[in-house]
Formats: sequence, structure tokens, C-alpha cells
Amino acid sequence: MERLFRALRPVIEAVVARPFAFIVVALALSVLGGVYAARLRVDSDFANLIPPSYPSVQALERLRENVGGESEAAVAIESPSFEANRRFAEAFIPRALALARAPGAEAFFVRVDYRRDTAFIRDNALYLATGAELDSLETFLNGLIEQARLEANPFYFDIGDLDSTDASSPDALADSAAARLELSYDRLVGKDYPISDDSTTLVLRFFPSTTQTDVAFIEAAYAGLQSVVDSLGPARYHPAMKVVLAGRMLRQAVEVRAITDDVQKSFGSGVALVILLVVGFFVYKSYKARAGRHWRPRVLASELARSPVLALAISLPLLASLLWTFGVAYAVYDDLNLMTSTLGLVLFGMGIDYGIHFYGRYAEERGKGLAPPAAAVRTFLKTGEAIATTALTTAAAFFLFMFADFKGFSEFGFIAGTGLVFALLAMIFVLPAFLVLFERLRWLNIEAHPGALEAREGGIRQGRIGAVRPKLFASLALLVGALALLPSVQFQYDFGALDPAFKGYQSLQNYVRRVYNDRGRRNPAYIVADSAAEVPALEAALRSLDARTRAAGDTLIGAVETLQSRFPLAPAAQAAKLARLDTVRALLDDAFLRQSDDPTLARLRAAAGTTRPLALEELPPAFRQAFVTKQGAVGTLVVIYPAKALSDGRNSIAFHDAVGTIRAAGRDYHPGSTQLVAADMLKLMQHEAPLMVAFTLLLIIVLKIASLRSVKWAFVALAPLLMGFAFMFGVMVLFGWKLNFYNMIVLPAVLGIGDDAGIHLVHRYQEEGHGSMPHVMRSTGESVIMSALTAMIGFGGQILSQYPGLKSIGQLAFVGIGMTLLTAVVFLPALVQWLEDRGQG
Repeated sequence: MERLFRALRPVIEAVVARPFAFIVVALALSVLGGVYAARLRVDSDFANLIPPSYPSVQALERLRENVGGESEAAVAIESPSFEANRRFAEAFIPRALALARAPGAEAFFVRVDYRRDTAFIRDNALYLATGAELDSLETFLNGLIEQARLEANPFYFDIGDLDSTDASSPDALADSAAARLELSYDRLVGKDYPISDDSTTLVLRFFPSTTQTDVAFIEAAYAGLQSVVDSLGPARYHPAMKVVLAGRMLRQAVEVRAITDDVQKSFGSGVALVILLVVGFFVYKSYKARAGRHWRPRVLASELARSPVLALAISLPLLASLLWTFGVAYAVYDDLNLMTSTLGLVLFGMGIDYGIHFYGRYAEERGKGLAPPAAAVRTFLKTGEAIATTALTTAAAFFLFMFADFKGFSEFGFIAGTGLVFALLAMIFVLPAFLVLFERLRWLNIEAHPGALEAREGGIRQGRIGAVRPKLFASLALLVGALALLPSVQFQYDFGALDPAFKGYQSLQNYVRRVYNDRGRRNPAYIVADSAAEVPALEAALRSLDARTRAAGDTLIGAVETLQSRFPLAPAAQAAKLARLDTVRALLDDAFLRQSDDPTLARLRAAAGTTRPLALEELPPAFRQAFVTKQGAVGTLVVIYPAKALSDGRNSIAFHDAVGTIRAAGRDYHPGSTQLVAADMLKLMQHEAPLMVAFTLLLIIVLKIASLRSVKWAFVALAPLLMGFAFMFGVMVLFGWKLNFYNMIVLPAVLGIGDDAGIHLVHRYQEEGHGSMPHVMRSTGESVIMSALTAMIGFGGQILSQYPGLKSIGQLAFVGIGMTLLTAVVFLPALVQWLEDRGQG
């Protein structure tokens, strides 16, 4: 590294000789980068965080191409008059289904849930029942017949009456079976219209033609729906009518908008705080150097007067590097993901580290009497090497992430690594140009400090660090405690705990919940078969899988639905279904049941009246459309409902492992679902995060040895990093924080960032020599503290996010960097002093 910087000496000399020309070139590149960076958008689609080669991603893409988005847009129409609501809905639906981005383009929505022909379904309900439902019905009817026969026996005595609370009694079992059949019947038949119980709210559900993660599509679709609402004028239908746009599709746009707002707010406030902190630090240092222990208002006034110029000198090169970085990010990725969307402030907080060290050493050299160009060149040659070592070490650690399949790691690593390299170039080339130019214009005049030149000529006065043993023992004791807590670190599997609660969205969604409550059947996975002929084999394979998992004591599949399971398409299946209905009618016609006036039996008799095969065209559109693809293929969909809530990542992984690959008729099928992709993402991240930590640590060790040219001093510089890393986990346990698929990216990042303090302190100690540690802590140590604080602010800006997942990134990074800083300024100096006392310094 030293040879490289000596080779670059002509470059830095050219920069300080012609600073204005170099600044113009840098700004021109910034404008170009800014043009591309402005086109970046946030993509919150989990499916884009894992490679497209994964079967779950390919299946989800196939689902979206053939069926459309998984979530729906909802339009809630509320007024005291059902008739007014109905008239508005029937005027609204055709206009909404015709909406498109442009004339001739694909419509936003492919179908709508509105009216159901419940009379047809009631009359043919048992023809549309599944085989399992007919099995349950026959069991139920046989039980009723047996119970009626027993009760007809004059010697019958119901033992169950002795304990009416016994859930296993015949009556209780019959009631339970009746309740299940009633639920299945109600779910199949439903209501004529999707209305609330009080008939004041009618909800239309529109299903999109493409993925619901295309935020531009969502916003255009909802803008179109609102324009239709405005053009119709709800008040024309009823003075009290209110129309609300809601639906799960809207949540995606709300989520991305919230993330964007969080990023913008945290970037603006974070950048301002970082600049104020850094400028205030240097103003204070300069004032103390010039004024000593005396109160000198004029000196303070002059320092404050030039602070805006200092702020520009440090921040402009860094802002330029950000524009370069995000311009490249757009050229490579087009979009930012949930993790890379926060990198603006993070890179600013990390990149200013290099400016702190460079300007701190530059001011020190100017204070010793060197002219601006000479001070800049000397700083470049002396401190520039340490800056480059830490920057390239951290950047290399981030670039390691690129080898991960999980794009949350790989894209974060590329953008962060590129940003740090650009920040390094900006701070060792562009910053000197600004400093020399501003001093030449007398906007920034750094004076020689009294006695500084003599100190330079006389060398550094030796000293020692105090309280060595207490510091070492306390640090080691805390380390033992942190390691003892390490097994208690937990992983957050609850996806819901990582999602924000958007109150505005929830209030809109409450209108939809008045009509729809699908908690029993949520997050289904879909298999899109090539033809309807493949579906029976798929359904059989899934039911066999369900039986095996239930026998093993774990229920993973809640239900499997296909068009064929309810509506037989093949002649043989139709004949079999009609034969089953003959059996049911015979049971209902049993002498013991004919006498009953139970309304349930009356409904079953009406539902069992189908005596001929029904044609597909006879099915009500609302029933048929759920099993028709966008291309018009009928009966090629297999819907798999999970038995457990997939908001728990463990359930999601178990469901994925069970149904992720279904073998049927000699080939493999892969269901498509966002939750299955999320499970793949979770497994991938859990597998790769430890590898990223291990590879990052190995890289840091290799680069430290190469930079410090000593194995011993490399591990001295590494000690506070490892100790601080362990302390971070201890703090996590004490505060009840958990690792999750957002903040796990912090683990290797903290290693790369927290490494800076040790390398800077040890590098400066090697430069100054034996007994210089107190001076190193007063000079470089102050810069180390400031640079760590700015990195903490960079990540810490996310603590204010309303998105719990992003907030967890800020919390863990803030603590992790803080712990590595604490050990670097307490443990490392004491360790160096301990080595000196034993003649090993």
C-alpha cells in the first residue's frame, strides 16, 4: 500500500496544483451520476431477493403470468340503501374492468367478485361438493339414521345424558359434524351479493392482471379506480354514500411509499446531524489549539465563520461519491430493494469517516506550518494509506456479499462496497482539491498553532495509559458474560412482527372486513398445470401427502381445491359423482329421516336434486372464474391452502418443505406463492449469513496482516473488533432483541465497519513509536470516535423508521458499531500499554 501511494504522489500533486479543474471534472461526473440515480425506485418484492433459477421464483412468475397478482383491490360502497349500493356497483364494474395504462394495453384487472348465482349453487350444491365433503355427509347421515333407530328402541338409554359436557358423546360428535357441514355449505353457496350483515356495505374485489409488487402499476390502477368513482359521483346514488378504495394490493404501494418517506426523512436529518457533528468537532479542536486554555471570543468567532466552508469542503466530495454510487446502482440493478434502499445515509455516515481522518491530519499538518499543497500531499502519503486500508478492507468485506445468492446480501454488498471505494477516492483526491482551493480563495484559512512547529521538530512526547489492569480485567469479565449470553440469542420467525402497522391502511381495510373474513383460508399456493388432464393426479398426490403428514402428527395442508374436485369434467367422473348423489338421496329418503322436519335435512334434499351431468357453461361465472387462467384455460389450477398461519417463518418453511415439490404422473410440479418464496429467502439467508461473517472475518485478518506487516499487531488491532462483536450479542439478549432476515445483514457489516478503529489506532501507533499511545488517543483517537459516531448515525437513522424490519437494522448496527468503538478506545490502549510494559510494544 505504501508503494502504491508513493506511486500516486504525482497525481495528488497535480490535483493540488490545479484544484479548480479537478473539481469541475468531479462535479460533471456527479451530474451524470445524479441523472441516473434519480431514476431509482424501491422494489419491495421478496421474490426479487433470491435468484430467478429457484423453482419457487419460477413458479410464482408462472402464476403471475397465468393468473395475475395474488392480492386484490377492494372497493367498499357504504350507504343506508342496499339498492343504491347495488346500482353504483353495477355502473362501476364495467368501467373499472376497462381501465388500462394506455389504449390497447392489458387491462389492470382480469375479474371481479360481485354477484353469485346462489340459487343455482343451492340447487346443485351436492353436485359441486368435493369427495371429502360427500364422505363427511354420508357419515353424518348414517350417524343420524343410527341415532334415530336407537331412539326408536323403547329400551334405549342415552348414557351421554349423564355427562352432557362430554365432547366425545354421540350428540356432541353429531353436532360437530353438522357444524362442519354447515360451514362447508355456507362457504360454497355464500351470499347473492358481497354485503355486510347489516346490508349497508357492499365490497367489490378486483383481481389484477399482473404482479401486485409493481408499485407503478398499483398506483396507476388505484388512480384509475378513483377517477371512475369521481366520474360516477356517489352522491348521485345516495346522499350518504361513501366509496372507499382498499384491498391488500394497496398495502404494497403504502409500504413502498412509507419506506421512501422514511429514507428521505432520515437522509436529510441524518446528513445534517453528521455534518454539524463533524464541523463542530473540528471547530472545537481548532479553537482549543489556537486559544489554549484562555477564553478568546475573536478566535471562536473566526472559527465559527469558516465552519460553513468547512462543511462544504467535507460534504460536497462525499455527496458527489453518493451520486456516482447510485448512478452505478441504477445502471446495474435498475431498482433498490428493501435493504439497499437505506444505503444513502449509511454510506454518508461511513464515507465521512475518511474525510474526518484526512481533514484531521491535514489540519494538524497545517497547524505545524506546512503550506496547503504540502500539507495535502503529506496527509495523502501518511494518513491516506491508513484511510485506504480501512476503506478497502471494509469495501472488500462488502464485496464478499456479492457471492451470496440472497440478493439482500449481494446487492447490498455491491452498492455498499462501490460506495466506499467512491467515498475513498472522493476524500483523498476531491477533498484535497476543495481544501487547497478554499484556502487559496481565503475562504478557509487554517493557521499555524503556537508551538506546533516546535512539537513537530521535537517529536512526540512519550507517555503511558493509566489503569491498565482494571481496564483489561473489566473488559475480559464483560467478554465472559457476553459469551455466556450468546446461546440465548434468538431468531425472529414472526414475519408480522417485522411489518409496520399502517393505521391509515388498516382503517380502510376495516370496511372490507365487514364483508370478507378469510382468516381460515389465507396465503394459498397455486400449481398451474399445462392441461386439465394433469390435475386429478396432482390432487391425488397432494391428498396422499396430506394423509402422510397427518399420520406423522403434523397437519400442514388445510385444504386442496381444484375445479375438478367440485365440478367433474370427464364423463367417468361425472357418472361417479351422480352415483354418489344417488347414495345420498337414498340416505335422505330413509324412513327414519323422512319423518324429520330438520331444516338442515330439507336443505340437503334440495341440494341433492341433480340427476344429470352439468355443462361447464351452466356454472355461474363467479364460480367458474376462480379456476380460469388469463389465457382462458379452464381447470388447470390447483389451490393448496396451508393449515397453519404462514406469518410464522417456521410454519412457512415447513409448508415449503412439504409442498415445494410435488411428484405426480412422473414429473415434478412447483406451487407458486409469495410465502413459498419468503420461505426460500429465509432458508437462504440463514445459510449464507454465517458464511458471510466467517469470510468477512478471514478477509479482515488477511488484510490486517498485509497492512500492518505483523501477525501480532494484526491481532492486537482485531481484538477490540471481536470483543465488541461479542458485546453486541450480549446487549441484544439484555434488551430482548432478536435476529431477523433484515438485521442479519448487519453482522458482516459491523465487522467491516468496526474494523476501522483498530487499524487506525495501531497504524498511527506504529508510525509514532513506543510511548506514543496517549498522543495517538488524543489525535487519531478523537478522529476514530468521530468516525464511529458518524457511522452509528448513518445506520441509526433507521431507528426512526416506522418499518420494524428496517428499524432493527439501525438498532443492531448502532449497538454493534458502538461496542466496537468502546473496546477500541478502552481495551486497545490498555492492551498496547500492557505489551509495552512487558517490552513487546
